Amino acid sequence: MSPALPATKLAAALGLLALGLLLAAGDPVQWVLALAAAVGLVGWAARDLLAPVRLAVDADGITVVRGYAGRRHLPWDVVEAITVDRRTRFGLSGETLEIDAGETLHLLGRADLGAPPTEVAESLLAARP
Repeated sequence: MSPALPATKLAAALGLLALGLLLAAGDPVQWVLALAAAVGLVGWAARDLLAPVRLAVDADGITVVRGYAGRRHLPWDVVEAITVDRRTRFGLSGETLEIDAGETLHLLGRADLGAPPTEVAESLLAARP
């Protein structure tokens, strides 16, 4: 994951706080909303810093991020399918890597992977015994 993404989120949080100070001088509701949005952005950036590796593969299986910064190992015999979902919205197309592990479905986008999901899916399928 690019370090620019968490830095951008932190800068946006600071910008929201500054905007809140400028525009919400007499209105505590606007200040609380700006503060809540800034805290959300800081939390999102912290997730990127605490768990930068979202997916790892080895001979035993796949390790995916679980929750905020936890990890879950999926043995190869649990992984039912590895596919890439392609969708077009508002004229923009996006890809999502889907790892189907029976009762759980793990979805990872390009920002999570640091590479196109199609390439990652090909690498995962090649690594699968």
